[in-house]
Amino acid sequence: MAPVLYVGMVDEPIDVPALIARVSGSSIGAISLFLGTVRDVNDGRAVTGIEYSAYRTMAVQELRTIASEVYLASPGLQLAIEHRLGVLQVTDVSVAIVASHARRTPALDATRAIIEALKKRVPIWKLEHYADGERAWVDPTGSSALR
Repeated sequence: MAPVLYVGMVDEPIDVPALIARVSGSSIGAISLFLGTVRDVNDGRAVTGIEYSAYRTMAVQELRTIASEVYLASPGLQLAIEHRLGVLQVTDVSVAIVASHARRTPALDATRAIIEALKKRVPIWKLEHYADGERAWVDPTGSSALR
């Protein structure tokens, strides 16, 4: 199986089956999938949607750096990652991380490592839209609730 390290920023809904297909193969024994979705409440406020924006070139570069760090630390790992930009509604997928490996532990560890680093390092901004009509920028690393 050829090595896979795919990172993308998209403006349309994320095609999760296509990402899974990128990292699938006969030598793969485990596929770990993380989907980040827009939830209807954040810090006690009713949310109707989120607008994600980014300096795309910088965000893709940093996400690729993170993916490369995780990829190089685990020989045999395959990765496909996409983050969506634009206005998303509640339940929409905002980020998909698919990691595969011959064994489950590297695949599972990779998805967690990537999402944690993404939240801290990738310059993606989140403007929450609330049910009361207000909007506010949210720090993805600063919520009082567990992520």
